[in-house]
Amino acid sequence: MMDIVLLLKQHVGAPCQSIVEAGQKVQKGELIAKPNGLGANLHSSVYGVVKAVNETAIIIEADENQPDEFVKIKDTNTHIEAIQEAGIVGSGGAGFPTHVKLNVNLEGGYVIANGAECEPVLGHNIKLMEEDPQLIIRGLKYVKEITNASKAYIAMKAKHRKALRILKTACELEPDIEVKILPDMYPAGDERAIVRDILGVLLEPGQLPKAANAVIQNVETLKHIVNAIELRKPYITKDITVAGRVMDATDGKVFMDVPVGESVKKYIDLCGGYMNPHGEIVMGGPFTGRHVEEDAPITKTTGGMLVAMPFVHDERKVGLLACECGAQEDRLREIAKEMGAEVVAVEKCKRMVEVDGRYRCDNPGICPGQAEKVISMKKKGIQNLFDRYLRRLNEYRYGSSS
Repeated sequence: MMDIVLLLKQHVGAPCQSIVEAGQKVQKGELIAKPNGLGANLHSSVYGVVKAVNETAIIIEADENQPDEFVKIKDTNTHIEAIQEAGIVGSGGAGFPTHVKLNVNLEGGYVIANGAECEPVLGHNIKLMEEDPQLIIRGLKYVKEITNASKAYIAMKAKHRKALRILKTACELEPDIEVKILPDMYPAGDERAIVRDILGVLLEPGQLPKAANAVIQNVETLKHIVNAIELRKPYITKDITVAGRVMDATDGKVFMDVPVGESVKKYIDLCGGYMNPHGEIVMGGPFTGRHVEEDAPITKTTGGMLVAMPFVHDERKVGLLACECGAQEDRLREIAKEMGAEVVAVEKCKRMVEVDGRYRCDNPGICPGQAEKVISMKKKGIQNLFDRYLRRLNEYRYGSSS
């Protein structure tokens, strides 16, 4: 029997508070933790027995038999209440609680489905759009109704030809829903980049799409919205992509609707196990992912599980050029340490501006030259440079590029 680890913080805001205790039997879909302030409900993704509750997680020993049936969320008066009960958060980003995000009156504004599949290698959003375009359309209609918007767009890259063709055909009878093409660049799926490229509005760093009278939802989030409203299903499964140094999925293998809380290792094993040599596991994408161990649990915001090549050993003195769109300073330092390199200089991309104590990009994806930053670091003795994307390293480690 497998242990399911359900982290109490899978969203922007404070960790949830458990409402179950060790030894208690739980059912799939049962509410097991409630938010403590800003947050989202947490439900069991399996039938089983609570093994332990600690400050960070509820651990459930899953039953051997796992029926498809689940405990439905309670009846609600409105769609937004159903979304709140289901514990839905943004599936493609930081995990902002969806019921809070949709609590706006756009007064004839715009709702946008984010189908950019922003990070390279990942493919689960594309698979969803190819296999169930009507689900995306129904989700957009619900969000449009909730927010009082008048127009809906589906944002996609032209290179995803099959999904693009399917979505365009599906929208032919939908006068208020239109497919829009995003530039094939990184980070095309950034919310501010989408608002700029589709609505022609450049938001200030830190501004939300609401400032442009818009709301953006990842396509998988729309799926969970439909499930909550139509099936009364809580957010208990996640779509993921496994890729990299695994036997059967070097170019990426998609798993749909896997239980939240299962381990990364299970899906590496389902792809035939590791390919040697291999290095670290990265949860997320090549550009903004983070190192995890193989026992790390899948969460509501997990997208990719990438098994990398081992780090090359390179002791040259290194400079770090960090930005918001790609690897930030802490991740670059982690990589430098693994490579055996001494960090002797750090600079931030010219587009970075400080907003409320955090550095933000003032125009995502429109990347300037960085000559003066590099010259400044060369004067400090750098012999190697880790730039904001580590593009060459990503190509080597994951077999991909942007």
